[in-house]
Amino acid sequence: MILLPFLLYIVTPITLAYIFHARKLRKSRNNQVDGVRKALNLESVSGKKFVGFFHPYCNAGGGGERVLWTAIAFMQRTQPDVISVVYSGDVDASKEQIVEKVKSRFDIGLSASSLHFVFLHSRRLVEDKTWPRFTLLAQSLGSMYLAWEAMSKFIPDLYVDTMGYAFTFPVVAWLTGVPIGAYVHYPTISTDMLARVEARTSWHTNSDSISSSPVLSSGKLFYYRAFMYIYSRCLRRADFLMVNSTWTKNHIDSILQHTDGLFDTLDSAAEALLTPFAIIASLSLPTPASHPHKMPKEALRIYPPCDTRSMASFPLEGRERIILSIAQFRPEKDHAMQIKALDALLRAHPEYKSSPHPLRLVLIGGVRNDGDRARVEGLQTLARDLGVSDFLEFIVNASYQDMLTYLSRSSVGIHTMVDEHFGINVVEFMAAGVIPVAHASAGPFLDIVLPVDGMPTGFHARTVDEFAQALHDALSLSSTDDIAMRKRGRESAVQRFSELEFEKGWEASGWKRWLR
Repeated sequence: MILLPFLLYIVTPITLAYIFHARKLRKSRNNQVDGVRKALNLESVSGKKFVGFFHPYCNAGGGGERVLWTAIAFMQRTQPDVISVVYSGDVDASKEQIVEKVKSRFDIGLSASSLHFVFLHSRRLVEDKTWPRFTLLAQSLGSMYLAWEAMSKFIPDLYVDTMGYAFTFPVVAWLTGVPIGAYVHYPTISTDMLARVEARTSWHTNSDSISSSPVLSSGKLFYYRAFMYIYSRCLRRADFLMVNSTWTKNHIDSILQHTDGLFDTLDSAAEALLTPFAIIASLSLPTPASHPHKMPKEALRIYPPCDTRSMASFPLEGRERIILSIAQFRPEKDHAMQIKALDALLRAHPEYKSSPHPLRLVLIGGVRNDGDRARVEGLQTLARDLGVSDFLEFIVNASYQDMLTYLSRSSVGIHTMVDEHFGINVVEFMAAGVIPVAHASAGPFLDIVLPVDGMPTGFHARTVDEFAQALHDALSLSSTDDIAMRKRGRESAVQRFSELEFEKGWEASGWKRWLR
C-alpha cells in the first residue's frame, strides 16, 4: 500500500513529461526530413525511406565499420529510394572526410547523394574512460542519452544499431515507435563474464582488486545478474537481430530466453503497477509509424564481409619472414601476448634472428583516442624490456593499401584475443594466403580456421608458449605443405566470407519489410 502512492508521486510527472516530449518530437519530423533534403540538395524526398544506422564510432576503421559501410553501399546500389542516415559521434570529421576514409581504408565507394550524417555531441558518455567504475551500466545509460540526442535530431523510418548498444532500443521505441533492428558483433554482457566473476577469475573486465575479494566479487556478481536481466529485456525490444558468428548467436539466443527468479518477480510487480501509465502513454501518442512488435525468437547469423576479391589475387609463393597482426589497439586484443610469444619464439629458436632475413612481427592497428595511444606506448616499452624491439614494427592507422601490401608479403598472421566474436582480420589472413595462428576460442575457432577435407587451414593456441610453438610450426612447414595450407585457407575464406555472401545474408534478414 505504501509503494503505490510513492509510484504515483514519482511516475506520474515522468509519464506526463515523456508524453509531452514524444508528441513534440514526432510532430517535428517533417522539419527534420526537410533538413535532410536540403543537406543532400534534393528537390523532393517524396517516396523516400530513411534507414538510420546508430554507429557513434563510424570513422574508427575497424571490422564493425566494414559491416556498416558494406551494408550501406549495398543498399545504395539496390535500393535507390532509401536514404541512409548515420548517427555518428565523429564530430571532428566532415562527411567528405569520412567518405574518403571509407574508400581509403576499405576500398568501399559511397554515394554522397543518399548518405546523410547526424553528428552527436555526447559520445563521451559511451567511452569507457568516462566511467572508471560500473563501466557497463554507465556506458549503457550513456547510450540511452545518446539515442535521445539522435532521435531528437532525426527520426528514421527504420532504426538499425550496428555497434551493439541494445539499451538504445527502448529509448527509440518509446520516443518514436519505429521498427528496430540490429547487427550484433558481440553481447554487451555474456554468461562467460558472469562465470568469470563467480569463479573470481582475473580478466580485463574483472580486475585483480575485485577477483581477490569475496565480498566485492559477490557484489559484482549481483550487479552483473541485474545487468544481464535488463540487457535481455532490451534485446527483446528489437524486431529483428543479426549476429556475426556462431559464438555470438549462441550467446544472444540464450540471452533472449534469459530468466532470473529474483528479477523476474520484481519486474512482474513493477509491470503490473506501471501498466496504467503505459496505456495512457500509448493512447496519448498517435504514431503513424507504429507497428505491432514481436520479440525475435532467435538471431540470424550473417558472417561479416571481407574484401576477398583483391586479397585472393596475391601470390602464395615468395612470402617474407613476417608475422602480421591486424587489430585495433584495444586491451581485449591482447597485443602484449603477441610480443611475449615473439620473445618466447626467438629464445627457443635464435636462428630466426639471423640475417639476411631476420623474423619480424608487424603490428598494424587503429588508434581511436588517448587511451589507445598510451596502450601503444606501453607495448613499445614491453618490447624494449624483453629485448625484441629490433624484431618489431608498429604501424598505427595504416591505410587500406598499406595493409594490403603487408598481407601480400607476410607468411603468418597472429590473433590473440580470447573470445573474439568473429575475427575479420583472421579471414583477411586466409584470403590473402597468410597462415593464421589464432586463439582457440569463439569465432576463429568455431567459424573461421576450420579444416577443409580433414586438412588444416591454420593453427590454434591459448598460451604464450603454445603461440610460440604454433608460430614455429607455421614458419617451418615444407614448401609443399606451406603452399597447400595457404591455398586451402584462401579457398575457404573466399567461399564463405565474401562481400557477396554478406549481401545475401543482409537481404535475407527481412529489413525491407519493416519499411512498408
